[in-house]
Amino acid sequence: MVKKVLHLINGEFYSGAERVQDLLALRLPEFGWQVGFACLRPGHFASERKALHAPLHEIPMSSRFDFSPVVKVSRLLREGGYEILHTHTPRSALIGRFAAGKIGIPMVHHIHSPTRRDSENPVRNLLNTVVENWSLSRVKRLVAVSSSLRDYLLGSGFEDKRIAVVPNGVPVIQAESRWQLPKNEWVIGTVALFRPRKGLEILLQALASLIKEGVPVRLRAVGGFETTEYQQSVLALVESLGLSRSIDWTGFTSNVNLEFEKMHLFVLPSLYGEGLPMVVIEAMAAGLPVIGSRVEGIPEVLGNNEFGMVVEPGNPDSMRDGIFQMISLGGGAERMAIAGHARQRDAYSDEAMARGVAEVYRGVLN
Repeated sequence: MVKKVLHLINGEFYSGAERVQDLLALRLPEFGWQVGFACLRPGHFASERKALHAPLHEIPMSSRFDFSPVVKVSRLLREGGYEILHTHTPRSALIGRFAAGKIGIPMVHHIHSPTRRDSENPVRNLLNTVVENWSLSRVKRLVAVSSSLRDYLLGSGFEDKRIAVVPNGVPVIQAESRWQLPKNEWVIGTVALFRPRKGLEILLQALASLIKEGVPVRLRAVGGFETTEYQQSVLALVESLGLSRSIDWTGFTSNVNLEFEKMHLFVLPSLYGEGLPMVVIEAMAAGLPVIGSRVEGIPEVLGNNEFGMVVEPGNPDSMRDGIFQMISLGGGAERMAIAGHARQRDAYSDEAMARGVAEVYRGVLN
């Protein structure tokens, strides 16, 4: 018999965490679970999601501490016959605690990134952490997307028995790596919702150094900016570094795989706040060699430079050296791409992710 779970999400973006939610809605039915969505901050998720069969309800919050959605979410849970509420953010955890408690169903919470290090605003991080920890004090199970996040939760005082590690996963691309050594220019790609913690400035400085040394590289930057102010500061840096003609800005796209086909190397220069970035394993699935910073879950995926290259966060020289070394590998970059492709297929598939979450649900109900 099919059981029902409601995912209570923010919904304003369609980035890494939202792709996890979307993929779970696509794959969980194979394991006996039908997914519904309720969005507290309706936005891009509704228009970009692939799981169109999943019902989606918009229950907007007027402010961070607007509790009016509690009644609506409680009614939706009851009338929809949902057996579990699955939350994904501090905001949804707060509403979820009251809504699930009101009708007496269990709540599961997904930890996508460390809340204490989620943004460059320490006051907001502290507030979100306090709200999240209080909201999760009675949650049945916490789903951490990486072992580093499990350690983060243990350090926050949560019991080990309440934590399940379920790594993020993406669809497996069965074809072997189509990567080819570029004849002339290397296109370095990065994909993100660009904000300060993504470390774009580090990559730009590394790119400028490489170009100054005569290395034939250009950047393909895929994604939008979180704020206009941040976009303006990044473009000012681009201008000062003389990179205006060496960067292709594509803006947001929901077809990331099409963008991967235009890259020779994928780089994620994050400074902090990465649980287990979806875009890294998506790049591996697409058969690209990958460079990522030594931040939270990234080294878990890339290993000891076996499935990708790990560089130091916030260090333009380390990033520059990593890119130069990957370019210097020549055919070795292809071997790393093939190893990364196999790693994603074996350990980070969307099927494995859905199976792990379904096992969490079964454990909660039992």
